[in-house]
Amino acid sequence: MQPVNHTQNIIELHNISFSYNGTEKVLENISFAVHKGDYLGIIGPNGGGKTTVLKIMLGLLKPTTGTVRLFGKDIREFKDWSKIGYVPQKTTHFDTNFPVTVEEVVAMGRYAKRGLFHFPTKEDTQKVHKALEQVEMLQSKNRLVGDLSGGQQQRVFIARALATEPEVIFLDEPTVGVDVNTQEQFYLLLSKLNKELSLTLVLVSHELDVVARESTEVACINRNLVCYCKPHELLKNGGLEELYGKELRYILHNHEGKGS
Repeated sequence: MQPVNHTQNIIELHNISFSYNGTEKVLENISFAVHKGDYLGIIGPNGGGKTTVLKIMLGLLKPTTGTVRLFGKDIREFKDWSKIGYVPQKTTHFDTNFPVTVEEVVAMGRYAKRGLFHFPTKEDTQKVHKALEQVEMLQSKNRLVGDLSGGQQQRVFIARALATEPEVIFLDEPTVGVDVNTQEQFYLLLSKLNKELSLTLVLVSHELDVVARESTEVACINRNLVCYCKPHELLKNGGLEELYGKELRYILHNHEGKGS
């Protein structure tokens, strides 16, 4: 495991503002950086703009004002998208009734690396199997995705992102609709990928305890950047109260012997 390298910014947002159709601003003057090796948790109330920030970093939305830099390049000039993996919400990005196997889904991740009409090579198959092994789903490679549990499906979608050999993976509320025990296993997997592979992660989540426990940095967003800090500083600087109001009750749960 390599420590977070705070001298190497792989994503930079400078004075980002965004509004739909020129009406009320969703984001206003957002600036922060993601460092190589970070596990960044982005939190905020519903409608606060956290998913919008994620989509701007991915190039899915264009900011009204401000600039985004990916790996040192302006996002408008950035071409090496295989460096970036994306795991959207499970319920919004794949028809699990479609008759496709786990291995076939993960192989789709090689398209970004090789091109849509590239004939799969032995190397592609090896990378797919390696990605499935990293998420502990290789034994299920021939199963239909629709026959898997919600948690298993999310592991497959992470493997699909890993198949491109990315340097950073973005995850947007990845455990929506998944039971608590499965969520815990899922976040243990993310922590393993971050620590053992030094994979940079950017996680949008409403689960404050997960973000506080697992992330290396936290960005609190409610139209503005309320705070950008270490997880343990969340309660000290009043960021959560500013995000959610003074009546917020915040409880950290114990997991795997970790203190609250």
